[in-house]
Order: sequence, then C-alpha cells, then structure tokens
Amino acid sequence: MTRLQRCVAAVAIVVVASLAAPIASRAQQTAPQYDPSLYSAMRWRLIGPHRGGRVSAVAGIKGDPAVYYIGLPGGGVWKTTDSGETWKPIFDQERIASVGAVAVAPSNSNIIYVGTGEQTAGNGVYKSTDAGATWTNIGLQATHYISSIIVDPRDPNIIVVGVIGHPILGLAA
Repeated sequence: MTRLQRCVAAVAIVVVASLAAPIASRAQQTAPQYDPSLYSAMRWRLIGPHRGGRVSAVAGIKGDPAVYYIGLPGGGVWKTTDSGETWKPIFDQERIASVGAVAVAPSNSNIIYVGTGEQTAGNGVYKSTDAGATWTNIGLQATHYISSIIVDPRDPNIIVVGVIGHPILGLAA
C-alpha cells in the first residue's frame, strides 16, 4: 500500500468514526431505561427437567396452559402439570431415550404420540391413550429418526409422520 493510499484510508476511517459517534449517542439516548430495583428480587433458578441438555420437541394442550410435554434427544419424554414448575419423566419404561417429536391430539388430549430417534436411532412411533401413563409402539421401527408428527384435528387415530430414515442405508434400512 502506498503512502497516499494509507493516508486516504486513515481519513476515511476518521470520517466514518465521526459520523457514527452521533448516531450511537442518539441510540443510547432513545433506549428505554429501567429502574434496576424492579428486578432486584428476581433470582435465576432451575425449574427442570433436571436431565439437562436441549429440547427437541414440545407439545401442549390447547386451553390448558399448565400441561406440557417435552421430548429430549437423549432424555426421553417429560410432563409438567403445573406450568413447568416441576417435571416428571413419563417415557423411561420404554428404554429409548432419543425423542425427535411429540404431539398431542387436538380432539383428545389424553392421546399423545412420540416419535423416537433424534440424536441416536429410535425404534418408531409410540402412542399413549392415557396422557402418558402407558405407551404402545405402533410402528415405523425401521425409520430410525422421526422429526415431526401431526395429528388430524378431527380424528386422533390419523397422523402424518416426518421421518428421516437411516442416514447411510436409506429410509428402510
């Protein structure tokens, strides 16, 4: 870079910086200010589930803000009935921890579907007709990875399942 080019670059930087300073100053002046005492009583706390990690699926019940189900890629399915204050595992007896999808039937909130396989291979779709107390494997064991489930809003026995299949050998490996 020549001396002239360096000089032009330095002048350009000074001009840009001098134009940006008033804009930043105005942005700070217009940003809302909050009184820190409004938040002084708040403390961070873990409300669960206590398995950690990320969540791969969430489903709730329309009209009931206290009940939610979450599926974890390595931790099964959990249920809350108190808006997330406490969580209970409801899928441990199935011996498959990797969950990619959870869906609640809009026409019958006792019917829940779980698609297994997200972080590791699963073994199909499970259905509960008693809000997660018991589960039955209803098929698609060879698909390995299930990413979504949609339940027909009128008929809880009709579902559409999004499957990824085996990543190397294909869908029905």
